[in-house]
Amino acid sequence: MTDRRIGWSALLSGGNGVRSLALAGGVALHAINVFVATTILPSVVADIGGLDYYAWNTTLFIVASIIGSVLSAKLLGLVGPRVAYAVAAGLFGLGTLICAVAPGMPVLLAGRFVQGLGGGFLFALAYSMIRLVFAEALWPRAMAIVSAMWGVATLAGPAIGGTFAELGSWRAAFWTMLPATILFAGLALAILPRKNPDTDEHSPLALPQLGLLVLAVFVVSVGSVSPLLVWNIAGIAAALVLVAVLIVVEGRAQTRLLPRGAFSLAAPICMLFLTMSLLAITVTTSEMFIPLFLQVLHAQTPLLAGYLAVITSVGWTLGSILSSGNQGRRAEKAVRLAPMLTLAGMVLLALLMPPASRGEWQVLAPLSVAFLLVGGGVGISWPHLLTRILHAAPRDEQDLASAAITTVQLFATALGAALAGMVVNLAGLTAPGGIPGTQSAAFWLFAVFALAPLIGIVTAARSLQKVDDRREKSQAST
Repeated sequence: MTDRRIGWSALLSGGNGVRSLALAGGVALHAINVFVATTILPSVVADIGGLDYYAWNTTLFIVASIIGSVLSAKLLGLVGPRVAYAVAAGLFGLGTLICAVAPGMPVLLAGRFVQGLGGGFLFALAYSMIRLVFAEALWPRAMAIVSAMWGVATLAGPAIGGTFAELGSWRAAFWTMLPATILFAGLALAILPRKNPDTDEHSPLALPQLGLLVLAVFVVSVGSVSPLLVWNIAGIAAALVLVAVLIVVEGRAQTRLLPRGAFSLAAPICMLFLTMSLLAITVTTSEMFIPLFLQVLHAQTPLLAGYLAVITSVGWTLGSILSSGNQGRRAEKAVRLAPMLTLAGMVLLALLMPPASRGEWQVLAPLSVAFLLVGGGVGISWPHLLTRILHAAPRDEQDLASAAITTVQLFATALGAALAGMVVNLAGLTAPGGIPGTQSAAFWLFAVFALAPLIGIVTAARSLQKVDDRREKSQAST
């Protein structure tokens, strides 16, 4: 960890290369599974029933992932990195096996919950391990590698799930995940350190805050799937009340769910978490409905619409990788520029997506540019936002900050998905439906959620200013 080289060769060669493979592999398993499950779910329901519980596959998976991400620091402290990854992979594999053999929807939902728990561990452990096994100069590039796995997943997941769905063998999609999980567990056991001396294995758990956060995700997710507006609003209102209670409890608790300052607007880490959440919400809303809009409004097949939507994730991946080498002022410029590019992409989508077409390249090309702006805007800032969160967290809460990155991202994703569902329903996606309803839904979705990066311009600037202010005070005191 004393190697101060910051090039890709320092991260991808020798021992660091093997460690990068292990950390990226865990996130890849989690991410690919997300897209595989989404792709095959219609075939699952057609085979074993359970249409009424369709949305619960996502709800339970997200809830379990949040639990796993919060508990990851405790697991890391109790058993060390090597065994922690083995436990996470074991849970993920067990959940996958349950899904593969599920005779009905209740058993499948149980499998999805166990999968989500293991996946949440894998996702959060990756960010914790970056701090432990790599030199600080390599953190932004390591963050970019982890983020890039979601881009890989958007290509591999739909292809794997779609192939087996077309063959009428959705169970095989789950079975294929098991050998990869076993290989990953073996790799983690072979190359990761056994113990982490920086982690406090006796640290208590913030169970009240965890319960409030999980309940908030649960109610907002359940409320969002109802066709009735009153239940949509009730779910979001209840979630906001629970978050308010969480903030109060967190402020008084000795055992914390998030690092100190996470809920203080005067603290740099709060502005960093807000910026990260706003950008994550923007991408979530875009990726959710782009395939539907392309099929209904622009005459694209499901396969082509899916892969056009992937441009957003490709932009995120490329932006992260290309920007990860930036240091100092260049990194700060990337953080400032990110919400501006994302805002430009959302405005373009609000203008270009609603008018119906036959899918001519003159229409699809500008839309693709907008997808790239949304994803690339988030990508160029992502490694630097996450690295700054680790720097901004108190030294005695580094493990907590690592896990909190995943927790906050998952919560923002769940909240964004629920709000997006409410907006499109209010705009007419289901009533009147058809092309007019979809056109209205497309405009209002991108117009309303353009507010997220617009606010992000302010929070990004404030986060950097507060970091500068703290640095100046530190220098003055010394």
